[in-house]
Amino acid sequence: MIRFGLLGCGRISKRHSELLGNGQIEGARLVAVCDKIKARAEAVAAKFSVPAFDDVNEFLARSDVDAVAVLTPSGMHPEHTIACARAGKHVVVEKPMALRLQDADDMIRACDEAGVKLFVVKQNRFNVPVVKTREALDAGRFGRLILGTVRVRWCRDQAYYDQDAWRGTWAYDGGVLTNQASHHIDMLEWFFGDVVSVHARATTALVKIETEDTAVATLKFRNGALGIIEATTAVRPKDLEGSLSILGEKGTVEIAGFAVNQIRHWNFVDALPSDQVVVEKFSVNPPNVYGFGHQAYYQHVVDCLLNQRAALVDGLQGRKSLELISALYESIETGQEVALRFEPRRSKLGVPS
Repeated sequence: MIRFGLLGCGRISKRHSELLGNGQIEGARLVAVCDKIKARAEAVAAKFSVPAFDDVNEFLARSDVDAVAVLTPSGMHPEHTIACARAGKHVVVEKPMALRLQDADDMIRACDEAGVKLFVVKQNRFNVPVVKTREALDAGRFGRLILGTVRVRWCRDQAYYDQDAWRGTWAYDGGVLTNQASHHIDMLEWFFGDVVSVHARATTALVKIETEDTAVATLKFRNGALGIIEATTAVRPKDLEGSLSILGEKGTVEIAGFAVNQIRHWNFVDALPSDQVVVEKFSVNPPNVYGFGHQAYYQHVVDCLLNQRAALVDGLQGRKSLELISALYESIETGQEVALRFEPRRSKLGVPS
């Protein structure tokens, strides 16, 4: 049994606490929660009959906590992850793992030195439609990859950003590319491989925040494919989609829905009898506001911890995604195409105003 504690009891904690607190993850249970706002911690703790803390050190001193889900604002992930590692706790950290590459390196180093595992939450990789598409990719059914596109067309109004002072800030959150679209950007890179260069533009269209609410970008992949990112929280009056399109010389797949949870197109030059099964049985996941793979993701984490297996998204994978996002911001600031690998110079991400 892996005993989990939650560090951070804000909006995202609902899904994590329900899965761990209601016994939906085999081999895992919730044993404690912590938030600097004591009332938040107590509200979550009361639902699952576990102790609540507002002091991180006191929370981490508990011997009955094996692993901690770090659900605090993104800019606070590094200090909290490092504290967890030094306390001997395995870490499951929400996306993005950090806002600066140096912080990501420090987190990876701290976990390595402490001998604990670091997992970065990328639950959409476990969506059933995504899993089936990945299987098709690994089987070579797409042939040479040509073009990949992700679209995040969501609604986040001023009231959303006003919920907490850290939202929409460079130091603690980042904009639509860092927060809402980070899963989709990771998905694009996961399917298409290493990125050679990016060129991006952004604007803050409808809300009063430091960061962007709308961005577009083009990508060049090492394998010769091209990529497009379209991300906005300026859709009104409600969310439209979170989608991924993969175009190859031998096939095309589009996964759409709210959060890459529904196969919209599944077409291959060399059709297989199993294609109809995929469309009929595996094309849709049940809805959830934070995506659709949290349960499978946590089951994967438990399996890795109990059976010493490698994580699908460890610290290095999380850093790779962050490097791409950092390059997008560098391009936004400079107006130039930015090559990977690079050293951030103008990117505002993670820097206090």
